[in-house]
Amino acid sequence: MLRRAVMQTRRERPFEVDAWIVLPDHMHCIWTLPEGDADFSTRMGAIKARFSIGVRRAGFTPPRVPISAKGLQIIGSGGVNPALRKGQVGIWQKRFWEHHIRDDADYAAHVNYCWINPVKHGLVDSPEEWRYSSFYRGER
Repeated sequence: MLRRAVMQTRRERPFEVDAWIVLPDHMHCIWTLPEGDADFSTRMGAIKARFSIGVRRAGFTPPRVPISAKGLQIIGSGGVNPALRKGQVGIWQKRFWEHHIRDDADYAAHVNYCWINPVKHGLVDSPEEWRYSSFYRGER
């Protein structure tokens, strides 16, 4: 469903995918947008909305589970976005972080950050083991 949401969004608002990594509770991506177009927000919003609608239509609702924060027990939404207020259920955080690449070194560092992320989180021992990644499409 995520792949479908991305493809549909790319048809409406083109962009190139330079790197993408999907982890159990977050994702990182690097995009190249058309010259003169810096509208990351609309694209990310469309992807998140399309994915959310798709998984809900398929019958998925994020579970409501207790969340522990610094020894306190907080009852809220578990799933992918535990930062919601009590009683809310959601898949995505409302915000996302955006960084404009400055130069080739910055680009390489961010692409490598994407690919090493599953290793950093202890999910695999090396980037090539994580199948939810653009690792195999990139140059090393």
